[in-house]
Amino acid sequence: MDSKKDTFTILNAAIDGVKPSLLIKNQIGLKDNILRIKEEQTDLSLYENIHIIGAGKASAFMAQSLEEILGNRVTSGAVVVKYDHGAPCQKTKILEGGHPIIDENSLAGTGQILNVVQRAGEKDLVFCLISGGGSALLEKLPQGISLPDLQNTFKQLLECGAAIEEINTVRKHLSLVKGGQLARAIAPATCITLIISDVIGDPLESIASGPTAADPTTFRHTWQVVEKYELADRLPSPVKHYLQEGIEGKNPETLKPGDPIFDKTQNIVLGNNFLSLKTAEQTARGLGYNTLILTSQIQGEAKEIARATAGMISEIIASGHPIPRPACLLMGGETTVTIRGTGKGGRNQELVLSALLSLKHVSEPYILVSCGTDGTDGPTDAAGGMISGETWAKTRKLNLNPQEYLGRNDAYHFLDKVGGLIKTGPTGTNVMDIIFALIP
Repeated sequence: MDSKKDTFTILNAAIDGVKPSLLIKNQIGLKDNILRIKEEQTDLSLYENIHIIGAGKASAFMAQSLEEILGNRVTSGAVVVKYDHGAPCQKTKILEGGHPIIDENSLAGTGQILNVVQRAGEKDLVFCLISGGGSALLEKLPQGISLPDLQNTFKQLLECGAAIEEINTVRKHLSLVKGGQLARAIAPATCITLIISDVIGDPLESIASGPTAADPTTFRHTWQVVEKYELADRLPSPVKHYLQEGIEGKNPETLKPGDPIFDKTQNIVLGNNFLSLKTAEQTARGLGYNTLILTSQIQGEAKEIARATAGMISEIIASGHPIPRPACLLMGGETTVTIRGTGKGGRNQELVLSALLSLKHVSEPYILVSCGTDGTDGPTDAAGGMISGETWAKTRKLNLNPQEYLGRNDAYHFLDKVGGLIKTGPTGTNVMDIIFALIP
């Protein structure tokens, strides 16, 4: 049993299992104009034109795979992806924009998407392809809100430790396409939205801020997030003014459940974190490990999750509970980091470095991996990080102080020194993070 080799076999399987090409091939089929999507069937002969739009890190690969099925039935299309996340398509224009902070190209790309749907009539079908990252890549600004205003606001939200659902609650109410408003732009055409989920529990209203889904949140909920994280004095004045006017009913709300717009809209989740974990579990079993998926819904501060994870690794080593060795313990979800330093890193790198401190006295072999399935962890070129029973020895040999690196949120440079960075490059998918430990 080669644990290090097994680590990357399991990680690659987890990522490959949720790539758009496989998800679409396994769940979508076309025969005699009848398109099957999971249990749903659609007669394509009822539509005059078919358009493809979308946003997110995986949307170009989703468009590529969907085009392969639909062939010359596609009339036109446009999707916005993060820089360097494109894929070759025939009819769908691939546009790039900023992530995690929106930029001018995100706005321009959204403009081209809106041009596509404005041409769609009552007898047309629009496929909307949504994946993680869509919130930053799909945007039309309300009047009075500038791009720097929005960039500043998103930066504050990302750094304060807010959960993704809270961040997206604010995003939806500073947008003219989120919170079901893209569905309104698509109407009167029929809309089928295909989704690769990067949000815990797959809530349709939160994935990419729910552009074609009903939104139960309101401007009042948005202000509760602002107050919870004490952002009121730090947000740009136009943003605060717009939100306050929304509370007073002066700005339009997002689309709510029961809106007739959704009578011609379907939202279908094709892939999520649990599917990735199941694929990883099957691979680990094939390699001879006893396996346990703890949850696909991890959330909270990376440092806190790290301590709990380290405790479980120590328990398996000490008592063989909850699974005997050789063991593969699997979790998924998305942690957060409250940024207090000026270092370089991401939530996955911070998690494994934090866990190292709790595992420094463990002498038995183990490997712990935490990795973003999209290939990106924070504003770095790493997908995540890994530590092992050998990492603490390297730490001492190099005279490194992990606590100092954590204090300045600088996990990247620590892991780089001890050989603990994982670099996959863009993977073409995004279902949050996968965390697993191997204890041979």
